[in-house]
Amino acid sequence: MEEIIFLVEESEEGGYIAKGMGVSIYTEAETLEDLRVAVKEAVHCHFEDNHPKLIRLHLVKEEVFSV
Repeated sequence: MEEIIFLVEESEEGGYIAKGMGVSIYTEAETLEDLRVAVKEAVHCHFEDNHPKLIRLHLVKEEVFSV
């Protein structure tokens, strides 16, 4: 696997949640900087020696407002 993509959303409790697309990896952190570290650690743990070369974070921000 060359690349792994994570869907990143803001958590209702604060911070961020990252979910791996097509893999069972889930992690969270208070800041985006901490999330990058947590995602990298989770990928290394999940794949051990055969980990992807690239990690892509796809940030999604949902906004709700009245018309």
